[in-house]
Order: sequence, then structure tokens, then C-alpha cells
Amino acid sequence: MNEDIFKSNGGKFIIPPAHLQDRLRYIKAVLFDWDGVFNSGEKGGFPSSFNEVDSMGINMLRFGYYMLLGHIPYTAVVTGETNQAGFKWAGRERFDHVYYQVKNKIDLLPILRTAHGIEPGEVLFVFDDILDLSLAGQAGVRFLVNRKANPLFNAYCIKHGLCDYLTYSSGSDHAIREITEVALDAIGKFDETIEERIRFDGVYKDFLEEKMSKETIYLKAEHRNFVEKDPGKLF
Repeated sequence: MNEDIFKSNGGKFIIPPAHLQDRLRYIKAVLFDWDGVFNSGEKGGFPSSFNEVDSMGINMLRFGYYMLLGHIPYTAVVTGETNQAGFKWAGRERFDHVYYQVKNKIDLLPILRTAHGIEPGEVLFVFDDILDLSLAGQAGVRFLVNRKANPLFNAYCIKHGLCDYLTYSSGSDHAIREITEVALDAIGKFDETIEERIRFDGVYKDFLEEKMSKETIYLKAEHRNFVEKDPGKLF
């Protein structure tokens, strides 16, 4: 693994890179928080944003796992808010689910186990703040998005074993792309994803066909249950 490249930019491996590699090979689900992860977390009355640089990284991450697992890993956004940009983007990217208004994110884990056969140790979780810690405490691999404004929070997560890698990029500076490169490098698929994407045939076409066959389902947290909502009424 090319850990020195990430370290030289300021990335911090909280667990040894070899251990991170081992854990990432067992991942079957990839979950993303939204605010502060895909953006700065700023609201001000405007929809929160995303970036195509991060979108490409996630597409390649899913493709890398497709080659590793033989199928696209379960992929979802789990947010405590209602994010119009997040809804539209996840639908465009053909995520499996968007869970929103989730105040205690650990409530998602029984759903993953019973409905999808995914254990907590098989979950990769990307997060940035306190609301995420119940889920981070159980997930198999945890990527913490850095923010210079909360060094004590970062230190808390490290001290209590709640993260495995701390990014050098912030949510508004392509932390998602950094994370996808770390993960693809760790599972030994970084070069192959680029080479197969350039060819745009064979295995990448198979991946794209599976991806485009998905239809994103939107679930709102209500009284610790998740209720499916009509996407036509969300946008």
C-alpha cells in the first residue's frame, strides 16, 4: 500500500495500514454521512452541495469493490437532516438507499443485518461529527473527515477507537475523493479501476449495467422505524 503518499499530505492512519487493508477486504456496505462530508456543512437556506470530483471517486470505489466481490457493495447515505442535493445526487448515482432524519444512526445496523445480511464489521462508514459516533463505534472501517475547527473531537475519536483513518482534506475540499483513493489502494484495485474505466468495455460495462439497474429508495426515520417515502414528493 502507498501509505507514505497519504501520510506526506497529512493523512493519519490511526490503525496500522496493514490492519486497514485486512478490514477493507471484508467490506460489503459503504455508508456516507452527508453534511460536513460532501460539503462544509453550511446551510444558510440553500441546498447542501456535492462535487463531481467526489462523485468520480465513489464511482471508482464501487467499481473496485465490484471487481473484488463480484457485485456492487450496498451503498447508502445516512443523514440526520433532509438534504435535497443529497437526495438528487444519490438517485443519480443509483445508491441503494437514502436514510434521512436519522437521529441515532446505530438504528440502521439491525436493518442491514436482517434485510441485507450485512454485519456491522462489514460496514465502511464515512463521517464527521458527534451524531455519527453511535454508528462509528460499531462499523468495521471508519473514515473521519477532518475539520480544523474541532481538534478536540478528532482527538476524542482517536482516543476512543472510533476512527481508523483521519483525512487531511475537509468536506469542502474533496475528502471523499481522498478516502476513495485510500480504500482502493488498500484493496489493491486503484490502477485496475482506472485502466478498466479507460477501456470502457468488459468488466466496467458489466458494472455500469448493474449500477444503472438500481433504483434508490428513500427512507425516513420515524419513531426508530424507517418509512419509505415517494421520491416524487421529496424534490
